[in-house]
Amino acid sequence: MAGLMLSSERLFLGLGAILACLSVAAGAFGAHALVGVVPPERIVVWETAARYQMYHALGLMVVAYLASQKAAGPARVGGWLFIVGTLIFSGSLYLLVLTNIRWLGAITPIGGTAFLAGWLSLAWGVWRR
Repeated sequence: MAGLMLSSERLFLGLGAILACLSVAAGAFGAHALVGVVPPERIVVWETAARYQMYHALGLMVVAYLASQKAAGPARVGGWLFIVGTLIFSGSLYLLVLTNIRWLGAITPIGGTAFLAGWLSLAWGVWRR
């Protein structure tokens, strides 16, 4: 069973790589499959979702490094906040573009707040002794 467990460093690095890959795929999908299918202003929303997903995928890779250092606890918290933020922020925007269900935009700031809290957690971990 212990062989199945991933270290937090490997978990965050792997998830960061997967989210980065999916971000590139989402960007390509938006640029090719959605053009002409949804209005241009919704394409911009899709691009925002993919861009923030990539930023936080790269942030997870930073988390993977910090999780092996003195900032391990706050880094892990930050990593989980980045994952939650990506699911809520980018996920709600992707769904909004695909479905045009407008209330999804109301939950997007929850994901943005998770992103902010994740970055603050990383900063706290680096600065504390």
